[in-house]
Amino acid sequence: MKEKNIEKTNVMRILTQKKIPHEQRCYLDSGAVSGREVAKALGQDERCVFKTLVTRGHSKKYYVFVIPVCGELNLKKAAKAAGEKSIEMIPQKELLPLTGYIHGGCSPVGMKKPFPTFVDASAKQREHIMVSAGKIGYQVELSPQDLAKAVPLSFADIADFEDGEQKDGK
Repeated sequence: MKEKNIEKTNVMRILTQKKIPHEQRCYLDSGAVSGREVAKALGQDERCVFKTLVTRGHSKKYYVFVIPVCGELNLKKAAKAAGEKSIEMIPQKELLPLTGYIHGGCSPVGMKKPFPTFVDASAKQREHIMVSAGKIGYQVELSPQDLAKAVPLSFADIADFEDGEQKDGK
């Protein structure tokens, strides 16, 4: 179902410019705030809707991690994936000046600067995933392989799930 009258975001423009197939989704009228609420508002499995998290490593370098909204970033696994001694979330006030995005509308596509980006390995099991379109209320749906065409990334086991399921859903 393609949404009508969706405001074009920079993420959508970048994907269109790079000829990367994607669907645009809007949940503005739903009142959804959390990632899980967004998934519900869009009628999606929580393992298909991904959140974008920005971190700083022990080396002071920045990293982007993209994980399902029903998961938590495992900082030890994230540090290992990035080759860092440790990783910490950046303070929320640093997000906008660093990435150009506000909390709740951060996308791995179209950040001010390119940062090493890691997507949870569970994404590879999905035909399509959703990530923020760069503005609260908007998401884009695309294949994980197409996301990798939009932004250089690596797939890594970086998320923990409260239900104890492994990345492949078993």
